[in-house]
Amino acid sequence: MTTETTVTAHPGPGWLVANIATITARNLRRLVRVPTLIAFATVQPIMFVLLFTYTWGGAVHPPGITNYVDYVLPGIFVLAIAFGASQTGVAIADDLATGMIDRFRALPMARSAVLAGRTLADAIRNLFVLALMVGVGTLIGFRFHAGPGAALAAIGLALAIGVAFSWIFALLGLAVRESESAGIGGLLAVIPLIFVSSTFVPIATMPGWLQAFAKLNPITITVDALRALCLGGPTATHVWQALAWITGLLLVTIPAAVLRYRRTTAT
Repeated sequence: MTTETTVTAHPGPGWLVANIATITARNLRRLVRVPTLIAFATVQPIMFVLLFTYTWGGAVHPPGITNYVDYVLPGIFVLAIAFGASQTGVAIADDLATGMIDRFRALPMARSAVLAGRTLADAIRNLFVLALMVGVGTLIGFRFHAGPGAALAAIGLALAIGVAFSWIFALLGLAVRESESAGIGGLLAVIPLIFVSSTFVPIATMPGWLQAFAKLNPITITVDALRALCLGGPTATHVWQALAWITGLLLVTIPAAVLRYRRTTAT
C-alpha cells in the first residue's frame, strides 16, 4: 500500500513581495485610468503652492526669510501629502463596501499585501506630487539652499511621513467601512493639525496656550525638519525628532491596521 503525503510549502518573502507588487500595480493602474484622480493629484498641489504663496506671502514675514515660498513650501509638502493620504482611507472603505476586499480574501495571497500595496502606491503618487510642487515652486522662486544631498533627504523624509499618513488613514477606512465617512474623518483629523503648526506661520505668532500644542504637534516637528533640510542650518535634532515620530506612528498603525483588516475580513 502506498501512502501519499501532501506537503504544503510555506510562502517565503518573495511571495509576499510579489503580492505587494501586484496590489501596488492594481492601484496605480486605477489612478492612471480614472481621469479625475489624475486631475486631483495634479491640480491640487499646484493650487496649494500658488495660493498660499501669493495670498499669504505679502503678510507673513518669518525672521531671516527673504522669500516666503522658501519658508512655506516644506509645509505645503506635508499639507498636500496629508490631504492626498486621506484618499487611502476612502479607497480602503470603498473596496470593503464593493466586495473587492472579499475577492482578495478568497485568493491565495498575504492579507497584509492589500494594505502594503495600497500604501506603496500612495508613496509613488506622493513622489509625483512632490516633484510637481518642487517644479512649480522653482518657477516662482523656491530654491534648495542646503545642497543636493539635503534636498534628497527632504524628499525622502516627506515620503516617509506620507507612508505614516497612509497607514493611519488605512486604519481609519477599515474602522468606519464607508468611503464618505472615511474622507470626511480624514480631513477633520488633518486640518487642525496642519493649521495649528508651523506649516504657514511661525508658532511664536500664536497665543501662548496654542503654542504649547503646536510645539508638540508632529506636523510642526516634521515641517521644521523639512525646512531645515531645505533652507540649511542645524538639522540633526529636527530630523531625528521627525524620524522618531514617524517610526512611532508606523510601529503603532501598521500592526493595528493589519489586525483590523484580519478581523474585518474574517467570516
